[in-house]
Amino acid sequence: MLYAIISQDVEDSFKKRIGARPDHVARLIQLKDEGRLILAGPHPAIDSIDPGEAGFTGSLIVAEFENLKEARSWADEDPYVAAGVYSSVVVKNFNKVLP
Repeated sequence: MLYAIISQDVEDSFKKRIGARPDHVARLIQLKDEGRLILAGPHPAIDSIDPGEAGFTGSLIVAEFENLKEARSWADEDPYVAAGVYSSVVVKNFNKVLP
């Protein structure tokens, strides 16, 4: 089943994100290589693809997991969680309708 992992950043998360980004992206690449990643990306803090030091306000990942417990466990182990980038992480079932 698909799950949406919706994360909210702490204030001024830019430097924390930079430090943890390689490990965070490596986990996403692993999901992609396993054919389980639907989409992933950050929410820019300003109306720009590259917000620079304005940074990001959170992230969205949609991926396939066996169950909610597995999705939650994967989200809890995100390097951004360990680095203190996220103030909150919500994991929800997701039904893809389109496209």
